[in-house]
Amino acid sequence: MKKVIAPLLAGLYVAASMPPWGWWPLAFLGLAIYTSLATRPDNTSPFRTAFIFFSAWFLPAMAWMWFLTAPGYIAAVCIFATIHGIAAIVAKKLSYNTSSHRAALVVCHALAEAIRLSFPFGGVPLATLGISQVSGPLAKIAPIAGVIGITTATLWISMSSRKIRAILIVSAIAIIGPLFDTTSDVGQSLNITTVQGGGPQGTHAIDTNPRDAFNAHLAATKTLSVDTARDMVVWPENVINISGDGLFVDSDEYQQVVAQAKRLQVPFVVGITENAGADQFTNAQVVVEPNGVTSSRYDKVRRVPFGEYIPLRSVLSAIGAPTDLVPRDARPGDARGWVDVAGTRAAVAISWEIFFGGRVNEGVVDGATFVINPTNGSSYTWTILQSQQIASSRLRALEQGRWVVQVSPTGFSAFVGPDGAVYDRTGISNRTISNHQISLRTGRTPYSRLGNNAYFWALLVVLALVVRQRSRAFQRAAS
Repeated sequence: MKKVIAPLLAGLYVAASMPPWGWWPLAFLGLAIYTSLATRPDNTSPFRTAFIFFSAWFLPAMAWMWFLTAPGYIAAVCIFATIHGIAAIVAKKLSYNTSSHRAALVVCHALAEAIRLSFPFGGVPLATLGISQVSGPLAKIAPIAGVIGITTATLWISMSSRKIRAILIVSAIAIIGPLFDTTSDVGQSLNITTVQGGGPQGTHAIDTNPRDAFNAHLAATKTLSVDTARDMVVWPENVINISGDGLFVDSDEYQQVVAQAKRLQVPFVVGITENAGADQFTNAQVVVEPNGVTSSRYDKVRRVPFGEYIPLRSVLSAIGAPTDLVPRDARPGDARGWVDVAGTRAAVAISWEIFFGGRVNEGVVDGATFVINPTNGSSYTWTILQSQQIASSRLRALEQGRWVVQVSPTGFSAFVGPDGAVYDRTGISNRTISNHQISLRTGRTPYSRLGNNAYFWALLVVLALVVRQRSRAFQRAAS
């Protein structure tokens, strides 16, 4: 029983370090307990220990998936726990003493977490150690090495047999790293208004009137007064749903948005969906100018598995899974992640995309001076996903040295500064209009220039060194 209870409790400690609970020091405690269990000489089942530990971590911290698909939720947790179970087996085989076992655990589990950023289903990068540490001191690593760097540092400090040395090296990186950060203000600012229309959580598109969200945001927008200092108005993801085969520019919704843009004399950045044939739809963010022109558009590239498309749809349908909740799959876009608005360029990460550092980085590479994250969390009950999304917006802001403007129909909406500080965070389900002035920024952080791939390959190099050290240790023992 102890072999089950101990890793179970350790995993729950790590889960509690994630938002919405946010007790970030518990990640170190949980990982340290897991390491002591994994490196015990009498531990003959590293896979079992790891599987229990990571299942206990992911089951609570990824519970938001239950509201999309219960089978998909269980499958994702099992797949991720299995990946880490395999990592534990590899680490055991690479060890020749306790110290080497701890080092191998760091590298192997860091690689497993890096793999989780893109596999399976294109990646489900929630409940990560990066998200857990966004309120802690290791968040300072984000502009240097992103989520992979934070993850590796957290594992190293927790698992290393030489913790003081690990802490000193990580601290030095956090202090020296900003010297290579070339981001700065351009000397201009924007006054941005976000509109959160409000409404209930736990709803699905097939069970609601698609006009309800639009009407709520239109009604809230009509309360705005003309303000010459205002530069733009931002609406959330897909609050405008165009039915039938028509296009947004031909719709009544379009004319009403144009009327508000003319009245307020600012561009609107609005989220729309359009039909793309019988079995697909598009999800886009469109800039509507006061003169009635749609000047810029970005179609979402990364789709939510089980939310915007159903992986293995035919298999799940055969076993009776409720695939009817997502009757059509979203068609992924193929454009770069940005729109031009109010005389500048904004990186756009629609909803799910904010969890992927590369999506935001794409817009910054192309000259974006701030980031917009229009989202829609109304399908989810509780606040696990919404809280982790705020944390991810903080990570993206730190990674890129840019403001992030997050706006949702039912919360959370917020403005996040380049230092990761959160401003004007709204409540859940409330109708809220927020106004904030943000500074436009230019330049690139080390993370922006290198991206995730560089750090993934660096982990592989370290893994090769661990393999080499093991080989040398056995050669010395043989001689």
